[in-house]
Amino acid sequence: MRLLRIVLVCLTLACFAAALSGPKDRQLTDPKSVNSISNPNAKAVTIDDLFVTRTIRGAVLSPDGKEIAVTTNMTGRTNLWEMSSAGSWPVQLINSDDRQSDQLWSPDSRWIAYAQDKGGNELYDVYIISHDGGTPINLTDTPDIREQHPIWSRDGKEIACAYKPGKASSYDVALIDVSSHKLRKLTDEKDPSRSWDAIGFSPDNRTLFATRSNTGFDDADVYSIDIATGRLTNLTPHQGNQLNLGSDVSPDGKTVLMTSNQKGGFLNLALLDVASKKLRWITETEWEVSAGVFSPDGSHFTYSINADGRSTLYQGDSATGHSVAFNLPPGTNGFPGSQIFTPDGRSILVTHEAVNAPGDLWMYDISTGKSKQITHTAVAGLGPTSLPPSEVVHYKTFDGQTISAILQIPFNLKRDGSNPAIILPHGGPTGQTTDYWSHWSNTFATHGYIVLQPNPRGSTGYGMDFQRGNYQDLGGGDLKDEMAGLQWLLQTGYVDGKKVGVWGGSYGGFMTLMLAAKEPQTFAAAVDLFGPLDWYTMLQHSDPFLNQYIRSLLGDPEKDRKIYEETSPINYVRNIKAPLLVLQGDNDPRVPKEETEQLVKILKERGNVVDVVYYPNEGHGFDKVEHQVDAAKRSLEWFNKYLKNSTTQTTRK
Repeated sequence: MRLLRIVLVCLTLACFAAALSGPKDRQLTDPKSVNSISNPNAKAVTIDDLFVTRTIRGAVLSPDGKEIAVTTNMTGRTNLWEMSSAGSWPVQLINSDDRQSDQLWSPDSRWIAYAQDKGGNELYDVYIISHDGGTPINLTDTPDIREQHPIWSRDGKEIACAYKPGKASSYDVALIDVSSHKLRKLTDEKDPSRSWDAIGFSPDNRTLFATRSNTGFDDADVYSIDIATGRLTNLTPHQGNQLNLGSDVSPDGKTVLMTSNQKGGFLNLALLDVASKKLRWITETEWEVSAGVFSPDGSHFTYSINADGRSTLYQGDSATGHSVAFNLPPGTNGFPGSQIFTPDGRSILVTHEAVNAPGDLWMYDISTGKSKQITHTAVAGLGPTSLPPSEVVHYKTFDGQTISAILQIPFNLKRDGSNPAIILPHGGPTGQTTDYWSHWSNTFATHGYIVLQPNPRGSTGYGMDFQRGNYQDLGGGDLKDEMAGLQWLLQTGYVDGKKVGVWGGSYGGFMTLMLAAKEPQTFAAAVDLFGPLDWYTMLQHSDPFLNQYIRSLLGDPEKDRKIYEETSPINYVRNIKAPLLVLQGDNDPRVPKEETEQLVKILKERGNVVDVVYYPNEGHGFDKVEHQVDAAKRSLEWFNKYLKNSTTQTTRK
């Protein structure tokens, strides 16, 4: 859908909360109520066209308001570019086979700090580059240590960053002296299940605010750190597990913008008074709230509310707490970075995307309510007229809980039970499928496949109880939630139950293996992208930080050995009957290639139909466009062959 104008709608939070109070208000979707839209001009969109529609990974507005630093894969690599905030053809600042991320402008708008790894290995260094371009400067140059998430001090002399040796399990906060390149740690975390990340500096640069969180993503606190002495002050002390997440520091250093799930386990927005440690609540909703940033003068702040996979953006008044909402089309709306205000606070950089609308940057003028599109990522002909829309649907699962899912139905299907379908479980499991632009979903939907993307227990966005609903039960209740989604889909009357496939990456790959193994009569084809096979071998080979996350989901690997065994796909994959395609990055630090090698060996020894591709210089997920295209074409060919019984192949280079 083309966004013609962003209209400012005055809407108090109370009005919003009354309309959308939370997950308990979801209404079940009658499967017969969903429809395939008639579109006489619809045709299959080529994978090349889908993937040449580039992705904007992040964007930040220079403090002087003149330029935007953008990370985008316009050339097929996620590199750093620069463009005018008034709209212009972007200029590529870095031409590299490796990816850049976390870009942030210096206070004087002269430099851009960013993080870059090597071949997807996630061992990032912090760099700076002049806004005029030139040779990047590596400030850390530590091949075996991760330094990422750079944040400039107010005077531009230092950069705070997250710091983790490759073999360590915890992130600390470190300071980099920009002129000398010297780095010193500010924290020294001893608990392997805890990590630090910086929020921002005080005006005098004597204090750094940071968040200390656990790897289970259910407990965190906001701290102030005295930079001279390293003294730590917990600003959000509490009993038990509570998630307190800092986002930004006000220009006067007196207030931290944050979210907390203190109220019933649901993330809400609050203003934290640094001196008194008291919270002033801004929102009261059971939908998930994400904190944004303060305006340059601190008079306003931004945030978003994710209501069932679709998000609304807000600006709040720091004095009154009253909020106004941006009236954007349904989809995933957001703020692309932490520097989004023009110097006068009148304009804000925002993004909009949906399943059938690629993400673009827009500059919104608060005073006039008018907006201007800054980027145009879609190739000609791609949009709502050629891509099927999405729909958020709800269904009951085995224990009576309501599950949400994103449904995409191709154009012009007959409700005659003849159509193929694909289940797309999401990664994480601590994550959520939202109504966002998806190359993968569109690949399948524009070639005749009904796509369902459930948000089973373990997903974020529906409160902490739901997020912890799969604790020590991975591939158990959440798998049943996925299967309940398939049963609902069959009731629509569109789907042939013998033409169902499953496709997923990371934890979605884990779920793909579990579904194909535990429901061998159900799935006729499967595609696994870098999915874990054995939690024990994962603990041996994957990044130590991820190992702590696994422990937070499954418990102690010795005391809870039976749980680790019962939740590992390796104990079930011999039951797989569906032809299986496996796609894996050579340098994946999260789910190492050993997992895929084990899987393929087991299935080949059994005589299963299995194929595998290892992509060079790729980590967890495929960043290089030619590998994304190849993976999409192979996936589509696999499903065409085994779900449609078609030998027609896409053209692969």
